Amino acid sequence: MRILFIGGTGLISSAVTPRLLAADNEVYLLNRGSKRDFEALGAKYLIADVHDEQAVRAVLGTLQFDCVVDWIAYEPTDVERDYRLFAGRTKQYIFISSASAYTKPITSYPITESNPLGNRFWDYSQKKADCERVLFDHFQSDGFPVTVVRPSHTYGPGKMIVPLSGAKSQWTYVRRMLDGKPTVVHGDGKSLWTVTFNTDFAKAIIGLIGNFQAIGHAFHITSDEALEWDRIIEIQCEILGVKPNIVHIPSDYIAKKMPEYRGGLLGDKTESVVFDTTKIKRFVPSFICTTPFSLGARISIDTLMRGEHTVDNAYNAKIDAFVDDWLERTK
Repeated sequence: MRILFIGGTGLISSAVTPRLLAADNEVYLLNRGSKRDFEALGAKYLIADVHDEQAVRAVLGTLQFDCVVDWIAYEPTDVERDYRLFAGRTKQYIFISSASAYTKPITSYPITESNPLGNRFWDYSQKKADCERVLFDHFQSDGFPVTVVRPSHTYGPGKMIVPLSGAKSQWTYVRRMLDGKPTVVHGDGKSLWTVTFNTDFAKAIIGLIGNFQAIGHAFHITSDEALEWDRIIEIQCEILGVKPNIVHIPSDYIAKKMPEYRGGLLGDKTESVVFDTTKIKRFVPSFICTTPFSLGARISIDTLMRGEHTVDNAYNAKIDAFVDDWLERTK
């Protein structure tokens, strides 16, 4: 197949590209060319800023594709642009949405693809839902061959999982745990969170690429492993050989004092997310997740141990001051 990735070098997509190339697919990556990681494997780069529609048309030339995947569309204007660029140029268009787009609070469990969309807490999630509506309107009105994929929390080598992320360096979270510094966990730490390793996600989306029965459908791609947030932190600390220092703080209070976390908490992490993966397994019967968090977290931490050990001091200062203030208020 001839496949175009818009983006294609992020944490999730970087697990997909080499596997498609190894299966003798012709893979093009459309981006600004700052990362050429897959050139040696045979990927072909189309260098342009995707927001410059005329520049994209120029590099595309007369190319036709079996599948186009946009990994970096976030606004309805992004997918409207993609529609103009690829209607009649591709047999399938895959939009990477987000499982956070489901309405919060969750009204029924486990979450299926028929759960309503509309996350009033998080602008990012609402825009993803708006993108889906634009694309399905085009599917219904003129047959634009869209498939929607909704990842939940997908991680991979070098990626830690903490509720209040945002440090410029992933090593910061490792160093905090090694130093016994507090890890803030929202609520009582008992809400469930689904985590999916990037190579497991890759198995499912590769099964959707070129799967024309999937056109007109939406799929969330997640593992079946749902862990309490406290347990997620405990597993990472066990791998590091340290005792966890968890401080529980209500989500509403965190959102009030640090509004930059409001969307990700009230619109996502505060809720228990347990997904029904029946649909993706029906369309991709070979999809089996084989990386439990106990293994994936070890791979992630081992990768960080071998990398550069830089610490985001500003993040540390912010979290430490917040925790100190909370502990002082609750004495």
